Amino acid sequence: MINVALPKGRLGEKVYALLSSVGYDCKNYNQNSRKLIFRDNQNGVGYFWVKPSDVAAYVMLGAADIGVVGKDVLEEMQPDVYELLDLNVGKCKMCVAAKNGFSDDTTKPLRVATKFTNCAKKYYQSIGRETEIIKLNGSIELAPILGISDVIVDIVETGTTLKENDLKVYETVFNVSTRLVANKAAYKFKKQEILTLVEKLKGVIKYD
Repeated sequence: MINVALPKGRLGEKVYALLSSVGYDCKNYNQNSRKLIFRDNQNGVGYFWVKPSDVAAYVMLGAADIGVVGKDVLEEMQPDVYELLDLNVGKCKMCVAAKNGFSDDTTKPLRVATKFTNCAKKYYQSIGRETEIIKLNGSIELAPILGISDVIVDIVETGTTLKENDLKVYETVFNVSTRLVANKAAYKFKKQEILTLVEKLKGVIKYD
């Protein structure tokens, strides 16, 4: 039995469809059910659905053998898991954005609003820029508009929200997509089963 942690929502449904297409479907799975755990003994697979930001923790702690996690979460949390495969879904970018016409005053620390504090610190340390990191949990775009920060570091998919708020992307920190990750102990004891799953997925994933 391979236990898989999937993120609730459209991304999780997309990954479940991908896994189902290569033989890991769960006969009793019901998309409209409020149940969180589904098992299929015949196919040797169990699924449970968790908050996207919690998938890595469930895998790292051994509640799941494998799971699917955004590269943004992996970079932010640095969980002790194996990254096995880029699933090439949920694609977006981690970016630095600011108001149109922004000019960086390098004589003072750059005020950076973000919920990805570790990603922001790592990026600015890599370019030698002194910062003041401001931790926010939502509506990050408001920070530069209201003068709380100079820039934001956040996930950008289409850029529509930025444009509507007179902001624009100035730098791309890294590209984001969904990754298949494994618990280290599970990978040791279920290595063949996990690698078989990975090889089957490689056969259907289309890369640009």
